[in-house]
Amino acid sequence: MAYKWEIKVRASETDGLGHVSNISYFIYLEEARIELFRELNGSMDLKNWPFILASASCDYVQQAYFDEVLQISTTVLHIGRSSFILHHEITCERGVIARGRSVVVHFDFEEQKSAPLPETWRSILSEQQSANN
Repeated sequence: MAYKWEIKVRASETDGLGHVSNISYFIYLEEARIELFRELNGSMDLKNWPFILASASCDYVQQAYFDEVLQISTTVLHIGRSSFILHHEITCERGVIARGRSVVVHFDFEEQKSAPLPETWRSILSEQQSANN
């Protein structure tokens, strides 16, 4: 099962060429990740935020435009000791717009280092990963 998120492209997310600016895709991927974080962590209290983004990439397949509705599908690719890798696919009715990848680390801000994923989170991530295979 993929986590799904939908967004309508706002005028401010486009550039002078009339298509969605490349930076906007990273904002869309962040919004999709936050929905996953909400399920894992429950709390969205930034004082107790347990994640950092170690890496993010996006491959642009075709242009998206103002007022289009985009769907972002996020799946779990890999689960490590203290991190997990997500695959994102952004689509619209015309097909695939972009594909992204994120590496998320469970992080102890007090110690300033990665920390093992809690078993409850590992279980949720594993269920999602299994549902995609």
